[in-house]
Amino acid sequence: MSEHVSPTGSARDRVFAAAEKISAERNPTVSSVREAAGVSNADATRYLKAWREESAVAGSRIVATPQPLLEQAARLAGSVWADAVALAAEQHAALEARWVKEGQDKDTELAELVADLDRITNEKNTEAAALNTELAAAVTRAEDAEGRVHQAEAAAERSRSDAGTLANDLAAARARADTLQQSHDALIQRITPQTDETGNKK
Repeated sequence: MSEHVSPTGSARDRVFAAAEKISAERNPTVSSVREAAGVSNADATRYLKAWREESAVAGSRIVATPQPLLEQAARLAGSVWADAVALAAEQHAALEARWVKEGQDKDTELAELVADLDRITNEKNTEAAALNTELAAAVTRAEDAEGRVHQAEAAAERSRSDAGTLANDLAAARARADTLQQSHDALIQRITPQTDETGNKK
């Protein structure tokens, strides 16, 4: 924003206006006032000095403010400050209460989550234990069945072996029986007297 003042008015007025405007941002100097007011260096020096003197007098008048007015201003400032402190304390208490409640809500939610986790973990462990028990029982039944199959196979093999042995023994017995029958027949023939066609013994 430009710091130049309106070219209208006397050199004193322009210097005063420029000094007021510049002082709002920084300390006015002769060169800054001269450039802003568009005056000579001499006018800038003389009128800037006058502006500073008037500013100092105005400041002394502010310092010399009557004591009752200062006391009233102090009481007003104290009242405003007390209200501000009370409002800040009220807001702080409200925020603290809200923070405490949110913390309690979070603690409650966390406790519920932990309880749910414990319940789910216990259910999982129980189901896993039941499944392991069922699996162990199934394995035992399978092993027993396999053992019975092996026993049945062994018994069948023994039965086949016994059947073969019995067949062999039967064949041998039949052979012996045939041999005995033949021997018996031969003996019978030997001990039985032979007769001729007339019925006479030979």
